[in-house]
Amino acid sequence: MTKIGRVPKTAPVAVAGAGTMGAGIAQVAAVAGHPVIVYDAAEGAAGRAVAAVRDRVARLVAKGRLDLDPSGLQLAVAADLGELAPAGCVIEAVAEDLAVKQALFAELEKVVAPDCVLATNTSSLSPTAIAAGLSHPGRLVGLHFFNPAPVMRLVEVVSGLATDPAVAAAVTGLAQDWGKQVVQASATPGFIVNRVARPFYAEALRLVEERAASPATIDAVLTQAGGFRMGPFALMDLVGQDVNEAVTRSVWAAFGYDPRFAPSLLQRALVEAGWLGRKSGRGWYQYGDDAPPPAPDVAPGRPAPDRVTEYGASPLRVLLGRSRVEVRTGAGSGGPAELNGIVEVPGGALLVRCDGRPATALAAEWERPVVVVDRALDDATAAGIAVAASDGCPVVAVDEAVGLLQAAGLAVYLVDDAPGLIVTRTVAMLVNGAVDARNQGVASAADIDTAMRFGTNYPLGPLAWGQSWGPATVLAVLEAMQAWYGDDRYRPSALLRRIAAAGGSLVGKDGSWP
Repeated sequence: MTKIGRVPKTAPVAVAGAGTMGAGIAQVAAVAGHPVIVYDAAEGAAGRAVAAVRDRVARLVAKGRLDLDPSGLQLAVAADLGELAPAGCVIEAVAEDLAVKQALFAELEKVVAPDCVLATNTSSLSPTAIAAGLSHPGRLVGLHFFNPAPVMRLVEVVSGLATDPAVAAAVTGLAQDWGKQVVQASATPGFIVNRVARPFYAEALRLVEERAASPATIDAVLTQAGGFRMGPFALMDLVGQDVNEAVTRSVWAAFGYDPRFAPSLLQRALVEAGWLGRKSGRGWYQYGDDAPPPAPDVAPGRPAPDRVTEYGASPLRVLLGRSRVEVRTGAGSGGPAELNGIVEVPGGALLVRCDGRPATALAAEWERPVVVVDRALDDATAAGIAVAASDGCPVVAVDEAVGLLQAAGLAVYLVDDAPGLIVTRTVAMLVNGAVDARNQGVASAADIDTAMRFGTNYPLGPLAWGQSWGPATVLAVLEAMQAWYGDDRYRPSALLRRIAAAGGSLVGKDGSWP
């Protein structure tokens, strides 16, 4: 294969496929100063895409969001594939169909120069498989933009088995020149983001299937306590139930139907009903001028107890401080043999931070009523929190626990007694998925966290989040959930076990382990 170097700025960038993503990529390249050629097999599609790009850029300039002369954009329309011959890089953005992509690249290989980079914007197909039929598969690489491409900073550079490292370096430099945050990934199912993010949706769906909480309540808890910008149900509606479920099924199938990636029957029902989210007017929520807003099940106001008893240093200490309720220290008598880290309300219930075990299991072990308090990204700034009471917990004790947390300025969501509650189980599974991706060489620890922050707007990268909890804590949560459900879905990553056993770190200075 001809040696391939950095794509010069004078070389045209061609975009094959003029849909939403293709037009977005063309806009990114043109705004960065590259000559751009847009091609689409559908008659008139490329012309409409170019016109739309020019219009969008002009509006951004008029609003002061871009500083350039819109008339200087170098955007051309190709009437046939042969007109892409001058390109230094061709980025494919056609339908997610392996045969279609393979056929397109086979034709492109006959047209473009030997040193032209071939890039696929696939979000779910393997660049290894796409390149398999090429005479020179080494010059094909994944260049995965996120929608909308002009806005989302992240780009995953995905190397297939045959991808020449110089080709990956060339598109990395190109995307960086365009102002993108680039991460490197290997060609495994879902790459980084679509693989690691699956539990964000899957755990929320399981909680609804088990009637532990409503979609609106789960969204409220994950935004107010977890610090996520958008809850999973609102995000599924935004992306489209059909799109989200298709990605889940693709990753699940690619991993040999691993239960960790299993799709939801409830989401499948929404797809079958045509309740696809915002684009259809109805999904988990309703949309339109007269649509009711989501209504989370926030607990009614309750009076705070006049005092609580803290045994040792409780993980709930910051929330206790926010409540301004009198905190007494106690030596402990009765209940669990070791009360360290537990808070007791006057009604006799024990308040504990979620460690994955349901409140009812703890109550049976300790022979005392228990209220489990979910975790938060930051107890000092959280706006809401989820709690669950053990079966048979006295109402007065539940009210005291709710009132205590409400006195701390929190919206309190009383959910059913599901193991791991909401934030705890979601974050633990995200951490586990990220560690497993690291273990299998998908990407470095640094790139995994960067991808999840820029590609999904998570408040923390999952590995950094897991490190803040401690690897042993994450492991304990997963083991508790696996034991309760008897489900391989929650099996901890082998690398997580190793790090916890060694007292090691999930993040290294160079993104490596240990």
